[in-house]
Amino acid sequence: MGPRPAGRTKGVAPYTAGMDLQRALDFAAGRRNTLLTTLRADGRPQQSVVFYLADGDRFTISITDDRAKTRNLRRDPRAALYIPGDDVFTWVGLDGRVELSPVAQSPDDAVVDQLVEYYRRANGEHGDWDEYRQAMVDQRRLVATFVATSATGILPD
Repeated sequence: MGPRPAGRTKGVAPYTAGMDLQRALDFAAGRRNTLLTTLRADGRPQQSVVFYLADGDRFTISITDDRAKTRNLRRDPRAALYIPGDDVFTWVGLDGRVELSPVAQSPDDAVVDQLVEYYRRANGEHGDWDEYRQAMVDQRRLVATFVATSATGILPD
């Protein structure tokens, strides 16, 4: 299958290679699922399905210390997010960089406080915050903050 024509295909929005970043961020703000792409040491992409919370151009993601994506991001903070729409022809791709917090060390540290806020914004109140805080330490969780710098994608007019 070759490239799509530049003009409008019936029922499909045209591809926008130079999509406005703000338009893409507005689309992403109403969603939670993404495919995070990081770079392996040899340059090949490594992909992970993750959940995020968006706040402007910043996307908060809870990750664990022992995963490939974490190792990749420590070595090279460049990353991309693919955010799907409700059909295959609606999507946004964001390029950016990721900032990593320290790993959670104790139930009352600042990283666990960030993870509590992440949970609250995404899910509301937890049934047992002490248990949640300890789980964040036991799982060696940290906060990855993706900062978007450019966008591509297909969004309906």
